[in-house]
Amino acid sequence: QVQLVESGGGLVQAGGSLRLPCAASGRTFSSYAMGWFCQAPGKDRECVAAVSWTGGRTYYVDSVKGRFTISRDNAKNTAYLQINSLGTENTAVYYCAKESSRYSNHPSQAPEDNGYWGQGTQVTVSQ
Repeated sequence: QVQLVESGGGLVQAGGSLRLPCAASGRTFSSYAMGWFCQAPGKDRECVAAVSWTGGRTYYVDSVKGRFTISRDNAKNTAYLQINSLGTENTAVYYCAKESSRYSNHPSQAPEDNGYWGQGTQVTVSQ
């Protein structure tokens, strides 16, 4: 049974930063690409960043390039999302997800390619 647990969310002022860890259970974390998705009220869930199973390839949606950084520590079974220069448009629930297929060198941005999800962590950005 795979479990993903996000943390690190909270209320932050515009311009601030947060680091979101995603801790994974199980022994196969290092074999799977990981992604971070966000979902704002009334909007679809969107991939903001993803990282290949080796950590060597990353993807970012255009709106977060230069501000968000995804990384992973396979020894700790943890993925991270560093988010800087937050704006009110970044207010959302952030979810981490694990791809269903192993050894993906091209991390997918499609929610349906991810078989495991965390419960989400709320990020609220105030003016």
